[in-house]
Amino acid sequence: MESNVKNAPLEYQTEHSQMSILGFWIFLAAEVVLFSTLFATYAVLFGRTADAPLPSELFEIDIVLIMTFLLLTSSFTCGIAIHQMRHGSKKGLITWLIITLVLGLGFLGFEIYEFVHYTHEGATLPSSAYWSSFYVLAGTHGLHVTLGIGWAILLLIQLVKKGITNVTSRKVFIISLYWHFLDVIWIFIFTSVYLIGMVV
Repeated sequence: MESNVKNAPLEYQTEHSQMSILGFWIFLAAEVVLFSTLFATYAVLFGRTADAPLPSELFEIDIVLIMTFLLLTSSFTCGIAIHQMRHGSKKGLITWLIITLVLGLGFLGFEIYEFVHYTHEGATLPSSAYWSSFYVLAGTHGLHVTLGIGWAILLLIQLVKKGITNVTSRKVFIISLYWHFLDVIWIFIFTSVYLIGMVV
């Protein structure tokens, strides 16, 4: 058993770290319930646009594809950061985490532009049940991305000061789980909100 712990990745080598990671998986399960509720609400209110513009009139495939590319690429770079961490490369870990953050910020920039554009076109939060559900769903995801970026910045500061340790490696691994989770949620948003909304 002790040999297996020594051979495990650094983030799994203490019981505290193992329990922390397990606890975060449970937290992600709760997040699945949250987003499932938001998706269900969106599905029920789909098409109830009242006098507001239809989603097919406002959704732009180019912008949505750019946002998707940025976020999915950030998931890939986050994976490289974990690879660098497990090889003990502090510089590589920090570099790829920064790249991940830049891609995440790019995604947020396009999302903010998108929301402002829709608002100017008359699709505001109170304009209809559909747009309310859209902003709550997409906005909740965007808020999670924002929190993830802030969390990662604080973690980068800790990595610069302390390097790769049992504690920092656990934190990096946990935030990578969080980031990959947000990418999975985005795939569902991209498919069920944007792609369907463009053709209805």
